[in-house]
Amino acid sequence: MFTSMGVLALVLAGAMAGLWTPDLDRNFLEKKYATPNSHFVVVQGLRIHYQDTGPKDAPVLLLLHGFGSSLQTWDVWAHTLESKFRVIRLDLPGFGLTGPSPDQKYADLDDVQAIARFVDHLGLAKFSLLGHSMGGKIAWNFAAAYPERVNRLVLMAPDGYSNPEEFGFKPYAMPSFMSVIKYCLPKFMVKKSIEPAFYDAHELHEDLLNRYFDMLRAPGVRQAITDRANQTINTDPAERLKRITAPTLLLWGQADQMIPSDNAKRYELVLPQYKTVVLPRQGHLMQEERPQEAMLEVTQFLESAL
Repeated sequence: MFTSMGVLALVLAGAMAGLWTPDLDRNFLEKKYATPNSHFVVVQGLRIHYQDTGPKDAPVLLLLHGFGSSLQTWDVWAHTLESKFRVIRLDLPGFGLTGPSPDQKYADLDDVQAIARFVDHLGLAKFSLLGHSMGGKIAWNFAAAYPERVNRLVLMAPDGYSNPEEFGFKPYAMPSFMSVIKYCLPKFMVKKSIEPAFYDAHELHEDLLNRYFDMLRAPGVRQAITDRANQTINTDPAERLKRITAPTLLLWGQADQMIPSDNAKRYELVLPQYKTVVLPRQGHLMQEERPQEAMLEVTQFLESAL
């Protein structure tokens, strides 16, 4: 006869079996999401998926996506920007078709060095840099570490400047039970986690949701997300931000629930050169919900340097 604990264990096992979410096959994902513009390059053991479009002799613009995302987040923007720029976008370490870093390291310095090795491999001496959310944090950290290499900097709702009382804490920390996402990641949970990134959750259409769901099931990505969450620690960024020499656009959605637009004030206190734009009726995913509005601000800012 089963004990009550035994019955509970059976019920939980049955629930887990019903929600079992294995990784998708890499070949399947590459066939579905890689395009004729996709390239794969191995840099110090990391196989990086990137796309490189636009005139090769045009000014270079490097795009960095946010947490849990992939280079496809820039699809609409790239099609417009590549008329005047050489647009390079990549799946950052731990995400998309790039997948996990071979050394499982995702601290700020590791991200910056991964970008430095990537642009060195492509022979890019100087370029403009645009990052969204987590990608924004990587972008400003890179611009602080290599100020001579960045022409213009665009930070879209950038991560990395927390309240002083949160310095030393892990911003992506997940409860221990969340480690089950490696085995159990129902689609409805992905949907509920993305909806707050939109001003209007109805704009999260099925194709977009499916892309996020697929990329989260790329081989090793969920473990990489857990590793990154455990390694990311809030620090005081003020002195690093002061080292940035590139003119900087701070771009925010007024209704951003992920990283509120009030955070712009912190950057304004320390950045040497900046312009702040807050877009009404926009959430966190400005490049995907109503992409033309934010892209207009970005193109005007970048073209002013041409």
